[in-house]
Amino acid sequence: MMSGADYFDDRFAINSYMDDSEPVDVAKAVSEHAQIMEAFKEAGIEIVRAEVPKDCQDGVYTANWALTRGKKAVLANLPPSRMPEQKYAEQELIKLGYEIIKLPEQYKFSGQGDALPCGNKLFIGTHYRTSPEVHELLKQKLGFEVVSLQTVAEYDENRQPVTNAVTGWPDSFFYDLDLAISVISPDLIAWCPEAFMPESQEKMRALPGIDKIEVSLEEAMQASACNLVSTGETVVMGDQAPELKQAIEAKGLKVLTVDVTELLKGGGFIRCTSLTLNND
Repeated sequence: MMSGADYFDDRFAINSYMDDSEPVDVAKAVSEHAQIMEAFKEAGIEIVRAEVPKDCQDGVYTANWALTRGKKAVLANLPPSRMPEQKYAEQELIKLGYEIIKLPEQYKFSGQGDALPCGNKLFIGTHYRTSPEVHELLKQKLGFEVVSLQTVAEYDENRQPVTNAVTGWPDSFFYDLDLAISVISPDLIAWCPEAFMPESQEKMRALPGIDKIEVSLEEAMQASACNLVSTGETVVMGDQAPELKQAIEAKGLKVLTVDVTELLKGGGFIRCTSLTLNND
């Protein structure tokens, strides 16, 4: 499911990558979104178009709208400035016949941006955009085997954890897990070890039956390398991560690259612009 970049902006700097002092080129963002869509089509991905959320600066990032499995959809609980998107997400999923599940309002949940299905496993973040209590609820509602993970915090010049001035929530350069892990197939992932807290690194390394490509911190942060979409045969990713591209191709997969710079000003990338609907 994809919407559009018609209202893209960064006036509410809700993550570490956004800089509300730098103007956004909406026309360029719309063009980049169209290029991502074309690459998805070339990869054989069926696209469902959603209504573009009016006046919602982050409405292009549909990955954060929900997490689906079968015909159930658990709606996200987004930062306050993104709450207007939630009604659009609900109406679009209802149109498609999904049973809507809403979480208690006091819990944060960033949808598929922070909860990545990998076969029956669900890699899910904690502390920044998803509350720990949500992990067990997703296990109960959708039946995934939950793998709870935490990425490293962003620190200020005094080595104190940063709190985002807009959301009031703790911040990280990997605030959503899709900036630190990519699911390429149920038995192959790419991940940036340095993005994770030591306990989560150990948990990831110990996972059986999953081949792992390691992504450098530089490509993860500077090129959003992990924020990709894969069909299991073809990968759509950014064009500024040559090391990861080469590693994926060495596994026998086809890689399509897209030049995305404007949408990155909102802290989102290729994976963020699409919500996968067939997580069966």
